[in-house]
Amino acid sequence: MAEINPQNLPHTPENPELSLTEALIPIIVLIALLAYNVYMFGDNALSGSNQFVLLIGAAVAAIVGFRNKVSYKQMMQEIGENFKSTAGAIIILLFVGSLAGSWLISGIIPAMIYYGLEILHPSIFLPASVVIASIISIATGSSWTTSATVGIALVGIGKAIGIDPGMVAGAVISGAYFGDKMSPLSDTTNLAPAMAGGELFSHIRYMALTTVPTIILTIIIFIAINLFISTEGIADSEVIQATIQSKFNVSLWLFLVPIAVIGLIIKKTKPIIALLIGSLLGGLFAVIFQPQIVAEIAGVDSMGFGSAYMGVMTAMTEGASIVTENESLNDLFSSGGMAGMLGTIWLIMCAMVFGGVMDAIGALSRISSALLGMAKSVFGLFASTVASCLALNITASDQYLAIVVPGRMFRQAYEDRGLAPENLSRTLEDSGTVTSVLIPWNTCGAYQAGVLGVSVIDYFIYAIFNYVSPFMTLLFAALGIKIKQLSTEKK
Repeated sequence: MAEINPQNLPHTPENPELSLTEALIPIIVLIALLAYNVYMFGDNALSGSNQFVLLIGAAVAAIVGFRNKVSYKQMMQEIGENFKSTAGAIIILLFVGSLAGSWLISGIIPAMIYYGLEILHPSIFLPASVVIASIISIATGSSWTTSATVGIALVGIGKAIGIDPGMVAGAVISGAYFGDKMSPLSDTTNLAPAMAGGELFSHIRYMALTTVPTIILTIIIFIAINLFISTEGIADSEVIQATIQSKFNVSLWLFLVPIAVIGLIIKKTKPIIALLIGSLLGGLFAVIFQPQIVAEIAGVDSMGFGSAYMGVMTAMTEGASIVTENESLNDLFSSGGMAGMLGTIWLIMCAMVFGGVMDAIGALSRISSALLGMAKSVFGLFASTVASCLALNITASDQYLAIVVPGRMFRQAYEDRGLAPENLSRTLEDSGTVTSVLIPWNTCGAYQAGVLGVSVIDYFIYAIFNYVSPFMTLLFAALGIKIKQLSTEKK
């Protein structure tokens, strides 16, 4: 995930004068406006109009706050705290943009597509994508790093062989979030038991009870989907490979760069540092392996030190488009660089404004308290936790708050019912961690859409692991399966 220190997350102030109805007004307005906006603009809504709608939602929340004696200064302070908490995510997005640009002109992404076409047959592509993303994410502990490396390549390979990018993105995200949940290197996997009062490895073992069946079901569904994908019109992989070879110097040596980045993450190097090194190595390999591409981007006939610098810097900051004889590859071999990430950053900042105002007026705390009050049984407690996590992902637009706030508010309730903290930590992950990517204006949804180049609307239905996970944890709760008590565990 993004490099965010959970200890620096904004707190959730309470406002006893705010009613539940008032707390819900900004959410109702926001959802209605976003729905109409998407209806009018379609996918283009992400280009800017959704961002303005979030600001309108924030304005409505501010009006509610003013009526309940919340000052402008308090709101701005909470917005500032939200910006502070997402600073790491924004820097990561910029480096992902530079990495994508340098990896394109160096031939790393084209090489991944080239060799991927040899290994990944269309008949197994989708389930294989889930497995590959899972392995990388477990190793790195980061769904974000997984998407920025193998995720981009898998989407590219999928496009080349005629598979819907939404399907591929859904498969990548499903695998990436499974690995993120199960890896002891993941920040959310460490954060959830910390908020619930549990222990890391006990949390992972207990979470596997719901997570492993969910990923197995996800893979089975993708196998079934793959069986019904029509092979008619799928491009000849040999033709695509020949086109790639005609434009790039394809070599297995190029894989040293992604291997180095993944290795750095496994060694617990900060993602920002790893992505910076990956970008610089990509630029170096571009000069070594693809001097003709670098010269072409720099607009010169022959490459010198100055033109090499210009070509690499242009690709990393402004982006690059590599033109080939194959029109389908031209779309793949295009990167927006750091500039291409600005729309996503804009969306995150506007979402943080809305979340900050909602937090300042006490709406987030009020909604969670109301959900907690509805828990009249063990199942009701689990259901209220899930609903609270979903509500926070929608309103606060931040995955960490969707874990921190419910974790803090429901911890005593689980203890009072004699339930071990693993129940709460697992539910936080099954509903807070994985559903964040399903919300277009959430930091995770905005990131994945920006990096993979596939809108949330397009991949939503295929992010099977992510929306099945909350239902799986509720199913276990309803049937009383493996509900761990403070001293004993029900068999």
